[in-house]
Amino acid sequence: MPIDPKLMETLEARRREAELGGGENKIEKRHAKGQMTARERLAALFDADTFQEFGMHAQHACTGFGLADKKMPSDGVVTGTGYVNGRPVAAFAHDFTVGGGALGRIHAKKVCDLMDFAMKAGMPVVGINDSGGARIQEGVDSLSGYGQIFFRNVAASGLVPQIAIIAGPCAGGAAYSPALTDFLIMVENECTNMFICGPQVIKSATGENARLDQFATAQAQASVSGNIHMSARDDKHAVELAQQLMSYLPSNNLDDPPHQLTEQVSMDEIEELNEVVPENQKAPFDVHTVINKMVDEGSFFEIMPTFAANLVTGFARIDGCVVGVVANQPKVKAGCLDIDASDKGARFVRVCNIYQIPIVTLVDVPGFFPGLKEERGGIIRHGAKMLFAYAASTVPKITVIMRKAYGGAYLAMCSSDLGADLVFAWPTAEIAVMGAEGAVKVIFGKELKDAEDPDARLQELVSEYHDMFASPYQAAANALITDVIKPSQTRGAVSLGLRTLLSKRETRPPKKHGNIPL
Repeated sequence: MPIDPKLMETLEARRREAELGGGENKIEKRHAKGQMTARERLAALFDADTFQEFGMHAQHACTGFGLADKKMPSDGVVTGTGYVNGRPVAAFAHDFTVGGGALGRIHAKKVCDLMDFAMKAGMPVVGINDSGGARIQEGVDSLSGYGQIFFRNVAASGLVPQIAIIAGPCAGGAAYSPALTDFLIMVENECTNMFICGPQVIKSATGENARLDQFATAQAQASVSGNIHMSARDDKHAVELAQQLMSYLPSNNLDDPPHQLTEQVSMDEIEELNEVVPENQKAPFDVHTVINKMVDEGSFFEIMPTFAANLVTGFARIDGCVVGVVANQPKVKAGCLDIDASDKGARFVRVCNIYQIPIVTLVDVPGFFPGLKEERGGIIRHGAKMLFAYAASTVPKITVIMRKAYGGAYLAMCSSDLGADLVFAWPTAEIAVMGAEGAVKVIFGKELKDAEDPDARLQELVSEYHDMFASPYQAAANALITDVIKPSQTRGAVSLGLRTLLSKRETRPPKKHGNIPL
């Protein structure tokens, strides 16, 4: 007996109502502001015709305060699974057209159910945040809902990749769910802000006059606070960045990264790399030049490009092998490690370690950044995060020392003592406790003071010190580096090393977890 046509009509009517969210008028208003709807965002994320929705017919649980008789399609959030470039992904998107996308009990349950599903199935989670925050009318149930989501963010951390897209307001406690994910992408739009306390609260509490553009916008979050990893021009660009990011990540911590290994390793020398380091050892150069010549063309995907620019981090491929790149940037603060760079680098190294992504480290570091501000800000504690992150990681690690590698910063940039599997040095490398000139002034201070020509004697001693203590050959003689290579051979040496290390398995003594100096 066929199904009653009226039942089918009712189903279709309910689906159309859910798909319209807050209605055509609100959808048009969003489009006028250059924003997509929740469903349009998910449609852009997933491969065509692969989205399978969870909880389309859900409704809010509020029994009073003007909402008891009001319908809220899908309770203000669209959740489900689909495929992104042929790989399964779970995603949710707040629907701002429905009650401002505010979170209530059922709304939270839908997100939690999706995250539970993703953890069991071992697939990434993408959350598109565009919400007015907790639904006031549901009181403590809303706060409980956020707590349940936070709990799952932590449970999923290190298990499956989590990517948050900030595509609208994200204020107060709502900001902490994205903050608990692996990567945050934020849209540059006047409607998009992320903060804990807004200008009025700040004014009331501290008397400060703070504008949203000083702390809450994508530009401020990317460049000043470092709370996000990438900014996007619009919703479409944000989705594209998420798709590109996932192309470097495995679906979960038990899968291998999505390597696309070429049949052969590229051993051709890249002569341009022989010209990168200036003759003047103090002159800067752009480390992006080295990175882009070393990795497959167009494959470098930078993470946090505008925050702590003295350290460059990002994903790439070398002959198809997915790698994480950590590199000092001599153009900014001479490549020194400061508080922000240490935090940035340590976090990135730990993400690579979670997902079995080999790490390639390019070194030109004169030390930790000096100054009262850094000392009072806790550079010891922050710098120790780099030491901890590298020493704790068990993924393949290859280090290339391009030029300066001084003091504790040399160790913090993944020396052999911190667990690097292969360490290559260019002939221009300077590996020492400190720079030659500074060391000579400390050791021979009295002799220089008494010399007939202090400047000439200084240069003589600097040259002698460099030859004896700062050249790569002393480190090579003590088996602290694998080999001294021509810069032009870097790509081939690293690529070959990666192939031999992909089967690396390193175990550590069992423990709950280490105590990273947070």
